Amino acid sequence: MAIIKNSEADRFIARPPEHVFLYLLFGTDTGLVTERARKIIARAIDDPKDPFQLVRLAGDELAADPQRLADEANTVPLFGSRRAIWIESQSKAFVNAVAPVLKVPPRDCTIVIEAGALKKDSPLRSLCERSGGAAAIQCYPDSPKELEQLIEAEAAAAGLSIEPGAKIFLVSQLGQDRLATRLELEKLLLYAHGASEITIGHVEAIVSDGSVLIAAGVVESAFSGDFAALDAGLRHIVAGPADYHSVLAAALRHGLDLHRAKGGPSEAGRRSYGAGFPAFRQKDSFDRQLRSWSLAGLGRAINILAEAIAAVRHEPKLGSSLAARALWSVAQAARSHAPASAKGPLFDG
Repeated sequence: MAIIKNSEADRFIARPPEHVFLYLLFGTDTGLVTERARKIIARAIDDPKDPFQLVRLAGDELAADPQRLADEANTVPLFGSRRAIWIESQSKAFVNAVAPVLKVPPRDCTIVIEAGALKKDSPLRSLCERSGGAAAIQCYPDSPKELEQLIEAEAAAAGLSIEPGAKIFLVSQLGQDRLATRLELEKLLLYAHGASEITIGHVEAIVSDGSVLIAAGVVESAFSGDFAALDAGLRHIVAGPADYHSVLAAALRHGLDLHRAKGGPSEAGRRSYGAGFPAFRQKDSFDRQLRSWSLAGLGRAINILAEAIAAVRHEPKLGSSLAARALWSVAQAARSHAPASAKGPLFDG
């Protein structure tokens, strides 16, 4: 049957057509591949821990012995229960093992194949897409919108809400691997247990990584409008093992912190919030930026950075240019040079 797009996959897996018995899960998000494989297996059989119900096979085994898949698929379970086969695709092709099973479907047996980032002309993918009994399901990293929905659902299940700023920053830190995302969310929910709301402080304590610290100098120079320092910092990052997603995430976090502090009810409120900032942030620099930027200007900077993060996620090969363009836009705004499309002053008085 036709390929199942990433956005449609969860609905499809929850209610698959009765004639589909083989599922090919492929894509760059290996954690999502595994998560969806587990859901399919859990729906297909009563007890995934029962070796008579679930058989695990390696793709290389099937490449060496193509007949084995048909033999396993047509084996009658010892106690008459349903049966499933979970295949981990490896380096060798095993199309010759799959093709006969698709021609003569087994009874009461579900087959799940975990694969990597298969090309459109991959023999295994093409075979499954042409077969009426198979479903080829995309598994790619979550979009920002999908991440927001996942975060909100997990927080609600734990009886918590989440601050808008904390959610924006959390989205910027997650999404490359579904299992890793769930593990980080589990840690975060456990850490925030007893509170009514997840704050950016909770996220900072649990999810932030060292890449934010590495990017601190670049972020500071961008929000201070220091062109020379920003240029030097970007050159240094490009020369090393750059992670542009982390650089942009650090900048987004800084903008959110400024926005929150700027909107505080009083100077005392701003100071108490500022006391919780990471050690890498120079207090004098932060205070200068807090006085210079307006809420509207910070809002536009946050939007620029959030859009850049989404773009880098979809076009990682353009990471350096996308990150540099966003950071230079912030630096130019910090020098009182607002974008032509901007409305209202970027800076106060």
